Amino acid sequence: MTTADIGPRLNLPNRHAHLWWVRPDVFTEPEELTRYRELLPEEERAKIDRYRFSRDRHSGLITRVLARVTLSRYCDVAPNRWCFRANAHGRPEIAGPTSSLRFNLSHTAGLIVCLVSRSRAVGVDVENLNRHHRWLDLAERFFAPAESAELKAVAGPDRPARFLEYWTLKEAYIKARGLGLAIPLNGFWFDVSGVHQGGLRVRFSETVDDDPSRWAFTLERFGGNYLIATAVGHRPNETVRVSSYEAIGPLVS
Repeated sequence: MTTADIGPRLNLPNRHAHLWWVRPDVFTEPEELTRYRELLPEEERAKIDRYRFSRDRHSGLITRVLARVTLSRYCDVAPNRWCFRANAHGRPEIAGPTSSLRFNLSHTAGLIVCLVSRSRAVGVDVENLNRHHRWLDLAERFFAPAESAELKAVAGPDRPARFLEYWTLKEAYIKARGLGLAIPLNGFWFDVSGVHQGGLRVRFSETVDDDPSRWAFTLERFGGNYLIATAVGHRPNETVRVSSYEAIGPLVS
């Protein structure tokens, strides 16, 4: 396989991050799915096959193929040549070939996303807005006091969406840092009141060693049912642009 099988090579400028999304349910042709499996090494195929439910096996396959194809759009490396490893906290990273690309993945029922940039920490999270849970209980247990108080003040029907705004932003940041739950969820908090005016802000407590000026966040509704948050590391006073693209099938020809 060569990079020609996925289309023309794309440019990824330094101050940009690209968010690729795909709906896994559109991939149903057996021959196409077999071709995707052949891109993966045996250990990845075995891991997918251990999933109990067919929907999870399908999502696992498309997620892994999306990562490989996305990375290959930006350099002369065929999708089946990428090697990955998990860091000490479980985040997938490129093990080879050597590349300046950084990526992060997230998936939920019906949607998979991959965020990629060059030489920057990146994190992404996607959640289905139709999820149901005891949001206030979770917020009181895991969120910073300011977030929990703000959530209580939100009208009941709007509360699930507001909770998931906080949750996706927190997940995106933690994934960008690559430290997992070693970062306490109540050690940093977001002000989302001005998100639609570009006023999304983060604050850190003394327990989290970080600087708000080092991060750019986005929070977007997608397709009516989804919420996607991104976190991209940058230098102070630097602007980073996140652009979205659909990965239209077939992912490889």
